[in-house]
Amino acid sequence: MSSEATTAELMNQFVLGNYGRFPVAVSRGEGGYLWDESGKKYLDFATGIAVCALGHCPEVMQKALADQSAKLIHCSNLYQIREQAELARFVVEKMMERSGKVFFCNSGAEANDGLIKLARKRAFDKYGKEAGKNEVITVTQSFHGRTLGGIAATAQEKVKIGFDPLLPGFLHVPFNDCDTLREAVTEKTAAILFEPLQGEGGINPVTPEFVATAAELREKFDLLLMFDEVQCGSGRTGDWCGWRTILQGSGVDVEPDAVSWAKGFGGGFPIGSFWASDECEGALGPGTHGSTFGGTPLAAATSLAVLEELDESGALENVKRQEARIREAFAQWDLPVIDSLRGVGLMLGFVLNGDELSNNTTFVESGLTPSLYVVNKAMEAGFLTVPAGEDVVRWLPRLNVSDAEVDEALATFSEVLSNL
Repeated sequence: MSSEATTAELMNQFVLGNYGRFPVAVSRGEGGYLWDESGKKYLDFATGIAVCALGHCPEVMQKALADQSAKLIHCSNLYQIREQAELARFVVEKMMERSGKVFFCNSGAEANDGLIKLARKRAFDKYGKEAGKNEVITVTQSFHGRTLGGIAATAQEKVKIGFDPLLPGFLHVPFNDCDTLREAVTEKTAAILFEPLQGEGGINPVTPEFVATAAELREKFDLLLMFDEVQCGSGRTGDWCGWRTILQGSGVDVEPDAVSWAKGFGGGFPIGSFWASDECEGALGPGTHGSTFGGTPLAAATSLAVLEELDESGALENVKRQEARIREAFAQWDLPVIDSLRGVGLMLGFVLNGDELSNNTTFVESGLTPSLYVVNKAMEAGFLTVPAGEDVVRWLPRLNVSDAEVDEALATFSEVLSNL
């Protein structure tokens, strides 16, 4: 293999082409910035798609990784693991503030698969196989991962094409449509699963009314209410749990039966998890579920270091303050190519006006979706963002993002949009 080959050439030759990769070969990161192999500097408001909660290579993660790797990297889940127990305690006592139990895995897709198994097994144990209480209801524009279970649960046709036969037992309803949800739930329903703030689907927040309706149906049909907080959880909305930020001040006070996390939960180190309430106690006993690498001492110690730093540094308060600053600046923009700004905390979506953008000949000739075209233009300007559907550009900066970084992002992005 020639050392003269570029990273792109090596990727094309040896790495499976399942990702549509941008033409940036990243070489290093620090704080809120990335550098490519040519030395170009980028302000990173994608952060691995809401993963790098403390930015790139934070000292607290470096120390946790070094200390724990010198002590114990991996051992089987057949044994007691102190680091895992301490992380679970943080989830229960600090994040959920409710009794329950936690399972650890490696990704959000695995965590959501675990939720599906939890719901079906709980219904099986309680009602028996004959009852057929195994259906899981999800919502349109959702995204729950790339496993076979995840794509079956995801109510977006584009992720399902070519993978038949899909895992049966899923019913999709329109997001935030309370009447359709009521019509869909039956005695066969084991759970309702949705993201309180959709990411891939376009940065769409759940309405308090939809949450209240789901909770009402939970009581009526004895099903589980499950939240996928893989992207919107772990502090990204300014609270540990995204649904609490969204419901704040609404008069709706609802708690779920199970919640999944990943992405920012590990700050960049691979880890996923889900919490299950006492109502689910015993549903996943020995032999029903597992993960070889789930909750290793190294992963658990690193995740706990990230979460404790978020808690102690005031990062969650910073999330809310920076959202307010971004919204205040956005209100002053007069840019026809932007329709609106939606989202919560530092999970924000700039909604593009495709009709206005279609006046740009270069955009029309590109053949790209509005969001991908704008993301590419921002990248050329040294600003990394990520699409959310065809017409939304996501901002997902680190949770401890500085005033200077936010000001730079606002200035760069508004200039990119003005030039369109």
